[in-house]
Amino acid sequence: MDKFGSLRAFVKVVESGSFAEAGRQLRLSRSAISKYIADLEESLGVQLLNRTTRHASPTENGQRYFERAVVILSEIEAADQAVTQAQSAPRGLLRVNAPMSFGTMRLGPVLADFMAHYPELQLQIVLSDDLLDPVQDGFDVTLRIAELESSSLIARKIMPVARMICGSPDYLARHGTPRHPQDLRGHTSLTYGFLLTGNQWKLSGRDGDHWIQPAWSLCVNNAEVLRDVAIKGRGLALLPEFIAADAVRKGELRVVLHDYSAPPLALYAVYPPTRHLSVKVRLFIDFLVERFGREDEAGGGRAETWGQERTIAQG
Repeated sequence: MDKFGSLRAFVKVVESGSFAEAGRQLRLSRSAISKYIADLEESLGVQLLNRTTRHASPTENGQRYFERAVVILSEIEAADQAVTQAQSAPRGLLRVNAPMSFGTMRLGPVLADFMAHYPELQLQIVLSDDLLDPVQDGFDVTLRIAELESSSLIARKIMPVARMICGSPDYLARHGTPRHPQDLRGHTSLTYGFLLTGNQWKLSGRDGDHWIQPAWSLCVNNAEVLRDVAIKGRGLALLPEFIAADAVRKGELRVVLHDYSAPPLALYAVYPPTRHLSVKVRLFIDFLVERFGREDEAGGGRAETWGQERTIAQG
């Protein structure tokens, strides 16, 4: 059996939903596509596709096999690219989407170094706190600080992002300093309401986990805005450390509930499986892992645990 040909045919059928369309895209007859799929199913001993006269869709086993097959084919494509491009510098357009605050505070200061290494690349950076679709919006790589939802994309973890609950000295003097997560119920919160947990805060300590949903006066999709409003004494905010750290050093904000911690988020590089090992994407992500992973290691973290690739599997 031609395993490579069968994998290509199977992936095209799933992507197009049709044996005929897969044949057109691969320049093969419908019967040739059918034989590839039949040989593949026979070798595996499972049904991969549900078929009708006009449509084909993956079975549960087929969906799992598809997600793996896409990665395998992209690995082969990347290996071909690595050989053909090893002797030449990467060039062309690299489109990157990143969160606004991370882009201005952390990504911006290091971009010049990446550009100096690869002067023939053109970088197009789109900063947005909206959850843009990496595929539909045509990005080569999307950076997200989040707990990732299920999808068929590939994610590479770049660095952890710790969070802390902060309030201004003036606010704490007027409303008191919370000593236990339950005390937050008597405070006003400033929330980033676009995480999977919504406006709920999860805090963990020696007495277990606590889910708190404090009353809020501001919900916004930018943590720098939350920080600035918190500095003005309008409430408590759960902020990423890299955004709050400078205000804490200056005494504009104070960290509360030191004995409790919110689940850390992480900075991920997300990209479609079809671009799994694109040379320019690989170089950009490796640069981020080296730069920010090294900073995490210097701060006591373990940089070598980051930069692991995985499929964000459905379900």
